[in-house]
Amino acid sequence: MEILPLGFLEFGLKDLVETLIIACVILLLYRWIRGSFAVPVVIGLLIVFIVNATVSLFGLSTINWVLRRLLDVGILAVIIIFQPEIRKLLYNIGQNTTLYKFFDRGGSFSVIEEVVEAVKTLSRTRTGALVVFSKGSPLNDLVDKGVELDARVSSELLLTIFNRETPLHDGAVIIRDNKIVAASAYLPISQNPNISSVFGTRHRAALGISEVNDVLVVVVSEETGRISIAHNGALTSGLTIQKLRYEMQKHLGDADSSDAELTSFRQSELESN
Repeated sequence: MEILPLGFLEFGLKDLVETLIIACVILLLYRWIRGSFAVPVVIGLLIVFIVNATVSLFGLSTINWVLRRLLDVGILAVIIIFQPEIRKLLYNIGQNTTLYKFFDRGGSFSVIEEVVEAVKTLSRTRTGALVVFSKGSPLNDLVDKGVELDARVSSELLLTIFNRETPLHDGAVIIRDNKIVAASAYLPISQNPNISSVFGTRHRAALGISEVNDVLVVVVSEETGRISIAHNGALTSGLTIQKLRYEMQKHLGDADSSDAELTSFRQSELESN
């Protein structure tokens, strides 16, 4: 079935489907590397390909041979350079996070409120904190390396854990299935060179775990008390308590209709301010 019967150009339904698939792949690749150091690498590879095509056109066989050898080595180099991004992509595919979100109820309103209350105090007293919400990732490796717990989420417990005088304060709290499953867990540090120098190890750790796992991380700065969240390799800093509550409900979800109505109310309240 031809869509554009122009004689010299036969463009059918099959061609349309293939074009849409290729366009979607290119869009996903762009979103994947956007804002990372991979962009200049891709530009560099495109330049090499263009130069190689040009020397081939003019019959410069020696230069063409050298460029082809460079491209052969470049394939291996690209795999090494993009290793973190490739690992993240394969991990997300393996986790099948879309299905997980469909069946998962996410964090309940009470858990979000307990964390928000704790963060309010932690921010006021400038007590550093890292709280990781496991969404589509079990984080078993982090739980095993931390101090395993099985406790109900409460603001009092979180304040106790992050108290500077307790041995568990230096590390992250892992929340999974609305329970605190680990404390003093150490997170992988992000290697992204574009992270601002104003962010310290705690924020880099939040970014690092969000780059390779489906998580939401709440961060409280020990130096300034500033509240931040990390999600999908992006850091949002300088949140108010109201904005933090809204972002947590948006990312973690809520199944009860009453909670959904409260979320909608608070969202409209934020937009009006």
